[in-house]
Amino acid sequence: MTSRRASCGMASAAWSSSASRGGRQSGLDLVDNVRLATHLANVGDAKTLIIHPASTTHSQLTAEQLEAAHLSEDLVRLSVGIESVDDIIADLDQALDRI
Repeated sequence: MTSRRASCGMASAAWSSSASRGGRQSGLDLVDNVRLATHLANVGDAKTLIIHPASTTHSQLTAEQLEAAHLSEDLVRLSVGIESVDDIIADLDQALDRI
């Protein structure tokens, strides 16, 4: 898992990239199963966002090009918003339990 934290004045944001187990479909399923997180590519929004790059922002790339760019087909990116940490974790837990 890769995670980063950025700060600008009083605002801060955190984002994480993680490969889900089970390949491309499990990454898609995770994104489909979250309830709190919004499926958008915006980074640095105030709300929690989730995206599956292989099927969205990088969908034009072949499997070989994804690999060369160090983007696995099961990679999911999460931009953590200002919601309760417990709510975000609960949302991810319930989504992971469904795949």
